[in-house]
Amino acid sequence: MKIFNEKIKTIVISSLGAFLCIYAIAYLNLIDETNVWLIPPFGASLVLVMAVHDSPLASPRNVFFGHVLSASSGVMIYYFFGDAPIAIALGLSFAIILMIITNTVHPPAGANPIIAILGAKSFEFVIMPVAIGASFIVIFALIYNKIWKR
Repeated sequence: MKIFNEKIKTIVISSLGAFLCIYAIAYLNLIDETNVWLIPPFGASLVLVMAVHDSPLASPRNVFFGHVLSASSGVMIYYFFGDAPIAIALGLSFAIILMIITNTVHPPAGANPIIAILGAKSFEFVIMPVAIGASFIVIFALIYNKIWKR
């Protein structure tokens, strides 16, 4: 019974944390018409930082730098190769190389080069929404998980 209660507690705390954080980001996206705040990889990042927060893939360093390096990879590859299929493959591959070299692997960040290349993003994309959004998620998760002593 104790294991069942712990599982229920984990489900409630994790899903509520993800709900609150993504709601805040989505709300900022709604009210701030000049910036995009919400990108799909943030949902996957929240699964990690809320449901498996002890995983190395969910560490603040991995979340932040994984997103930033991957987005930078996509923007840079787009700059040189445009949005051809080879560019998408190169963008993702280069993002993986950068994350492995820097020991900041964060699987949800693998979507960032694809978004950057297909959306013809500039380096502004790396700052907003990626770096600012990743920072928001990291700070929220650190505070939220500290409150629940997880």
